[in-house]
Amino acid sequence: MPSREARLVVSVHDVAPATAAATETWLTDLEARGVPASLLVIPGPFAGGRGLATDPEFAGRLRALDGRHEISLHGLTHTRVPGGAPLRQWANTVLARGAGEFCALDAGEARRRLTAGLAIMETAGLRVDGFTPPGWLASPGTRDALARLGFGYWTSQTGVHDLHRRRVLRVPALSHRPGGTGERAGAALMVRAARALASSGRSLRIALHPADLDRPGLREAALTAIDTALRAGARPVTYRALIA
Repeated sequence: MPSREARLVVSVHDVAPATAAATETWLTDLEARGVPASLLVIPGPFAGGRGLATDPEFAGRLRALDGRHEISLHGLTHTRVPGGAPLRQWANTVLARGAGEFCALDAGEARRRLTAGLAIMETAGLRVDGFTPPGWLASPGTRDALARLGFGYWTSQTGVHDLHRRRVLRVPALSHRPGGTGERAGAALMVRAARALASSGRSLRIALHPADLDRPGLREAALTAIDTALRAGARPVTYRALIA
């Protein structure tokens, strides 16, 4: 038996009006399992759709979800920002597929984008404690801006960074890479990793994306990983509850 209780955080990424149907699909799956979601919201225009500020119906839906699920910030537009060191732009292209909005920003530009995102969320009546940068890539300037703006936490792929207690919870995130090399092998690995981590008492995260629903088998693999972690004893929590 594991000597400590594993916790499971399931995050739904790229939540926006344009991806509302995908978000609802994932929420239906999670609520059937009693798993609260950390909903990573893109407040600006995304994927050719409207932004949160011009879609009051979607904003109302998020308000209705807040409480049993967590609302978190996931960039402003989730799109590439030019500039930055060559290494960071390479990481943006290769790791985040060009979506690493905050991977190379200086503190001033990061603060501007974060403040704009928070303002939209506040106008929509949504309280935000945490931030997940698109592609999990946050520049040093972004990390400085997050602390100065009073965020409670931000997440990278390997951990959850508690800004109030100045600690890092080393909780790995498992996710698919739809259409990428080794997609099927990665899906199988997600299930095995979820079982191994939860069975040994280690906490884990599983990230769900709209694009996962477009690829054969990825939805089933993600849900199998979640079910496997739950059967192994992992307790489902949101990011906010994890750091609390």
